[in-house]
Amino acid sequence: MDKRELIDCIREINRSARPEFLANFSEEELNDYLEHLMELDLQELAVCS
Repeated sequence: MDKRELIDCIREINRSARPEFLANFSEEELNDYLEHLMELDLQELAVCS
């Protein structure tokens, strides 16, 4: 994914994250953050079940 796609995916999970703020990070950092968010999202689903 390119930087724009990473930012879009992050914002689907964390709607409070501003694109202007996320744009300050590298693609690698954004990818790491997205992976972290997806892990948290899965954990939340497991707890809610």
